Amino acid sequence: MAAVPSLDLVAGVLAGETRAIARLLTRAEAADDEGKPALEVIFRHAGRAHVIGITGVPGSGKSTLVAKLAAEIRRTGRRVAIVAIDPSSPFSGGAILGDRIRMGDVARDPGVFVRSMATHGAIGGLAPGTLDAVDILDAAGFEAVVIETVGVGQDEVDVARAAHTTVVVSSPGLGDDIQAIKAGILEIADIHVVGKSDRPDADRTAGDLKAMLALGVPLERSGSWRAPVLKICALSGDGVAILRETIDGHRAALEESGAIVARRAEINERRLILASEEAVRKAFSRQRDGRVAGILQELNARTIGPHTAARRLLEKLHEEDHR
Repeated sequence: MAAVPSLDLVAGVLAGETRAIARLLTRAEAADDEGKPALEVIFRHAGRAHVIGITGVPGSGKSTLVAKLAAEIRRTGRRVAIVAIDPSSPFSGGAILGDRIRMGDVARDPGVFVRSMATHGAIGGLAPGTLDAVDILDAAGFEAVVIETVGVGQDEVDVARAAHTTVVVSSPGLGDDIQAIKAGILEIADIHVVGKSDRPDADRTAGDLKAMLALGVPLERSGSWRAPVLKICALSGDGVAILRETIDGHRAALEESGAIVARRAEINERRLILASEEAVRKAFSRQRDGRVAGILQELNARTIGPHTAARRLLEKLHEEDHR
């Protein structure tokens, strides 16, 4: 079967057609130039969904919590999309798809769309095509888009540059208080969740988090919003409704204070930087043995430094664009 041109998928995505959504998500994940025109059109139709990032260390129960949260959001009548970032398979390089399996019954709800994406070795907890995937699902009419990060522990701050509301999940007894300090988690969280609240040490973990927050975490990301600490047992569902209400409350606070405008601007600034880096890498690869070969030779000979080389590289690429 011949591949459907990406631009021909746009109408189907805007109409909420599952097959068109899935195909364009595949193009976004491939990150090839053929899909870029469609993604440009999709971007103009996006911007309405509430993007929720769920991050935390492995073993904290993120996938179970995401499934229960999606079901709770569905009870409010909203459609939910989940982008579950999976570690890449060491054999195929593709997503292992464990998160989709753990989503259980919620994945069979026609009002829920679940997509697993592989990291392909990217650091930061997100897959390279995550933000384009969010655009597609947003434009398709999903009112809430949940991003669940891969769970690498130390490098998950990128989700804060992709989501309007960032939820950080900690697990009792795993030393998450120290982990949070190392990873900058305290600063990126809009909402803290202590999972597995049925465990006896959950109160201690919640208390530790509250004590650290009381030391003074900057409030710039959400105006006057102070990140609450919630205790939740995802298996039983205890506390999930309160989490959904708190997430909705955070969005309302962002909109009321006007901080949502700054949050969206931060996300778009990050996207501009990522797109620029991708463009430079591709242009470098095309010209490595051509126009930039001389720059590499000078750098290897140490007659110029890397900063001068970078400036000359950009000048060469600029000349290429105007030839």
